[in-house]
Amino acid sequence: MVWTQCIESRPFAEHRLVCFPHAGGSPYFYRGWGKALEEFEAHTVCYPGRAERMAESPATDLKAMARQIAASIRPLVESRPTVFFGHSMGAIVAYETACALEEDGAGATHLFASGARAPQLMRGDAAAAARWDDDAIVRNLVELGGTDAQMLRNPDFLELVMPYVGADFRMLSSYTAGERAPLGCAVTALVGTSDPRVTTEQADAWRESTGGPFRRVSLPGDHFYLAAAPPFGLVREAATG
Repeated sequence: MVWTQCIESRPFAEHRLVCFPHAGGSPYFYRGWGKALEEFEAHTVCYPGRAERMAESPATDLKAMARQIAASIRPLVESRPTVFFGHSMGAIVAYETACALEEDGAGATHLFASGARAPQLMRGDAAAAARWDDDAIVRNLVELGGTDAQMLRNPDFLELVMPYVGADFRMLSSYTAGERAPLGCAVTALVGTSDPRVTTEQADAWRESTGGPFRRVSLPGDHFYLAAAPPFGLVREAATG
């Protein structure tokens, strides 16, 4: 299984960036980041069941998936300072991947947790996970934005994407962080000022996830603020600061 795609190869870049997509997201969400962030060799994670991995079954256990990602990208992390950027569900996957790496003696230098409640606020609920049927998922996608509403009315599109989108929603609903040692890397929590699902207080709670430097940054926009205005400047600061 190939867990990451290199957006743009830069063998002489001093830093790497690994991007983790949101629930239902694919590597294509970050396709412009490699060209924009010239200081980094940018990679994006591809979860099973979509894009080039469409033939695979979607993941059902977030922690188990993160451990597999950690094992796959460890050579990347060990060879250059590496920044993780995860949005929404991707922030939780990035956090769990960072935890798995640190437990194994490696780790990211900086974690950007975008559009997500802090992991200790997540309470896995099997009954809630089971309630994510197709209609509930479509309503949620419309509320959050980030997906063309017209596409969500296309039966062929829904037939194609709903297996992995639904699996992601149910996997995230089942997730509980549990007791974890704080990360050693810096953590920056990002949240849209009009995000309907994540409050500034829930973003501030990421402070508990690290023993390193922490800050929370509020940015204009809703849950998918970064689609219109990717936070490239903040990511660059992680490399230079």
